[in-house]
Amino acid sequence: MDTGYSMRFGLAIAALAWAASVVAQPMVTNGVLTNEQGLSLYVWDNDLPTPGKSVCVGGCTITHIPMLASADPKPSGDFSLITREDGARQWAFKGRPLYRWVDDKKPGDAKADGFRGNTWHLVKP
Repeated sequence: MDTGYSMRFGLAIAALAWAASVVAQPMVTNGVLTNEQGLSLYVWDNDLPTPGKSVCVGGCTITHIPMLASADPKPSGDFSLITREDGARQWAFKGRPLYRWVDDKKPGDAKADGFRGNTWHLVKP
């Protein structure tokens, strides 16, 4: 398989996923932080050593989709925005960047909770 094609295809998929994740401030649904569609949001332990910064970049963002802010975000309370290395603004809860899991398809799905050696966690405020 053409490696260049594979890389371009992967980047195209990531771009589509990112575009779908640009939203207003997260909300609490049934005790869990969710996006506007009610899909679960997660934090990653690997972000902890660098507060206010996401280390989920490149291929990581294909499966763990950063929750990017809409054009005119209004953070309040425990919600804030961080700036990703590409300049995009990502929602954070108590300083921790928020992500959506690519395989969560409907409200209530929480398939990434405990993923990768229990380093990905649902956000339960």
